Amino acid sequence: MRGVSRVDDELALIFEQHRAHLTSVAYRLHGTRTDAEDAVQESWLRLISLDGPARAAIDDHRAWLTTVVGRICLDRMRSAVARRERYVGPWLPEPLVARPIGSTPAPDPLDQVVQADGMRTAALLVLQRLSPDQRVAFVLHDGFAVPFPEIAEVLGCSAAAARQHASRARRVMVAADPPPRVAPAEQQRLLTEFLAALAARDTEALTRVLHPEVAMHGDGGGKAKTTLRVVLGAPKVIRFLFGLLDLYGEAMTAGAVGVLVNGDVGVLVGTPPTGAEQAAAVGPARRTERAGTGRRSTEVEPRVAWLAVRDGRIEAIYDLANPDKLARILR
Repeated sequence: MRGVSRVDDELALIFEQHRAHLTSVAYRLHGTRTDAEDAVQESWLRLISLDGPARAAIDDHRAWLTTVVGRICLDRMRSAVARRERYVGPWLPEPLVARPIGSTPAPDPLDQVVQADGMRTAALLVLQRLSPDQRVAFVLHDGFAVPFPEIAEVLGCSAAAARQHASRARRVMVAADPPPRVAPAEQQRLLTEFLAALAARDTEALTRVLHPEVAMHGDGGGKAKTTLRVVLGAPKVIRFLFGLLDLYGEAMTAGAVGVLVNGDVGVLVGTPPTGAEQAAAVGPARRTERAGTGRRSTEVEPRVAWLAVRDGRIEAIYDLANPDKLARILR
């Protein structure tokens, strides 16, 4: 790490051993990778700033750093509440995308933890409905087994109050019942059937593949076109999707590139594919004119879309088009 003297090399190695874990903690709390990485970096600065006796007093660096990251995230979440309330349209977590499927991506500190159940988009969305204190208590205790006395120190409350925060959060999570992660093969089958039915404008086929209570979540952040509210129910979702087809034509599904989004199957749309991505394409080759009209389709803004599945059908569709959250993915 830059700026680390030789006397701190051992401490830097210890920190790097825990970076993926700390990033996972911070990402679950914030839902954005940038904020998570900033929190982890600040925890390193706090560790390296300790004097000799304070460093020697740390018995468990993983536990110490976990609580420090929790405290940093709590402070930031409390100050970000008003900013989130001003967000335009629905909010989705900044996804962790590996592109394309079948390639060998560069090493990533989250690769080893992205498959964890708590990293699912559905679970992350429920977490964002909790108060900052509830979220910290639940994630630290239920996700990472941090004892309540230590969580109480992070929250600035009693251990009993910390336990109560986690209990309330747990009840919300259970009531929300986010769909569990299913096998990638099942996700890929449903995604392929969905894209084929959509391209064919086949209402019956879409009805078969969509859960009756399917919800479509869009996130454009006021900067890109997508739904400005959650669309609920298969008939309404199908009408909305057909509206997008009227706007974008074949470009909406053509050349969709298979990617992994927080460990689940999804597609990257609206970007020129590389050679490797062409091999991973799950949609038909891109064409610029609508069939039978000779007119060009409206250009599709870059986006990532992915699914949540329950009982063999698509229960949620996530459509992320906010360019701020796509910046890292589109590099």
